[in-house]
Amino acid sequence: MDRAAALAVALACSLAACARDGSDSGSTTAVAQVGHPAPAWTEPSIPGPTLSLAALRGKPVYLNFFATWCPPCAQEAPAIDALSRSFSPAGLRVVGVDVLENARKAALFRTQHHLTYPVVVDTGALRSQYEINGLPVHVFIDRNGVVRKIAVGELSPAAMRENVERIVR
Repeated sequence: MDRAAALAVALACSLAACARDGSDSGSTTAVAQVGHPAPAWTEPSIPGPTLSLAALRGKPVYLNFFATWCPPCAQEAPAIDALSRSFSPAGLRVVGVDVLENARKAALFRTQHHLTYPVVVDTGALRSQYEINGLPVHVFIDRNGVVRKIAVGELSPAAMRENVERIVR
């Protein structure tokens, strides 16, 4: 292999590693996988102005992907908020992720359901990173930033609690 080809291979490998470990915050090509570091993101948030995964470093994180038009999402909201309040002293950070709607709808949902945790208004990057094609979706990330579980569909409060307990240990 000549020098130019070797450099091209090295560059491709370093870029692939960057997308895998989420260190390139501008990357939207990283796809979340259980057992791997969660992809980096920064999104507009409510109460604002923005929130990033990097700002939550060292904390267990529960991402709840929802939409205001999704009945199971609305049904789960009180249980998720209760978990947020219960496990906050253990470091848990819950983040609602309103998928492809707008700040007005996300704020109204947060108010209507008396949510105490922040909500980010996904511009599409998180939807792509977590390959969201149905709602709700629950993502549990441990203190080291590793995705421990991605659950598609409605979860019982007991299942939510069990997954939260695994990441706050």
